[in-house]
Amino acid sequence: MNAWLRLDGVACIRGDRLLFRDLSLALGRGDALWLRGPNGAGKSSLIRLAAGLLRPAAGKIERHERIALIDEASALDAELPLRRALDFWARVDTVDGHAVDRAMDEMALAPLADVPVAMLSTGQRKRAAMARVIASGAPIWLLDEPANGMDDAAQARLVAAIARHRANGGAVLLASHFTLGVPNLAELDVGALV
Repeated sequence: MNAWLRLDGVACIRGDRLLFRDLSLALGRGDALWLRGPNGAGKSSLIRLAAGLLRPAAGKIERHERIALIDEASALDAELPLRRALDFWARVDTVDGHAVDRAMDEMALAPLADVPVAMLSTGQRKRAAMARVIASGAPIWLLDEPANGMDDAAQARLVAAIARHRANGGAVLLASHFTLGVPNLAELDVGALV
């Protein structure tokens, strides 16, 4: 397999605590891996390592494709209307407005286009963050608790978006406390790595 994202013998220390060590994984075309484990096990830290936002204490990380990230922050300007906030990221990602339109439709956000991001509910902000990821066109999605605050309908849209991304050859690294019902999902118990 030609890995788009590879972690080899990676260790992560936060503060004085070893979260995990000797972690190796590879993601390529169509792959999806569910990072599970209790709070504090290192799921979010692993996502941040994969994104290049943290440095590993040991090991090597290689990225061979563009990534898009969802973490605890939506990364959308709270003062802007939703559509303008998503358009900002479309310019950064060098994608056109049609990609934003499709992503907003996919996450049922078109009626909220003129609502300031600050006025969105938690679930709506998560859907908006997911629309940003979808519109980016990045082959690798790093999703840290993407369903937090989402109702069942929004979770179904999220699962469908993940399925479409994989069917089109994309890869997904997903940290979540629950499976979300994503089919054919490999699992890694991060809590068992120390």
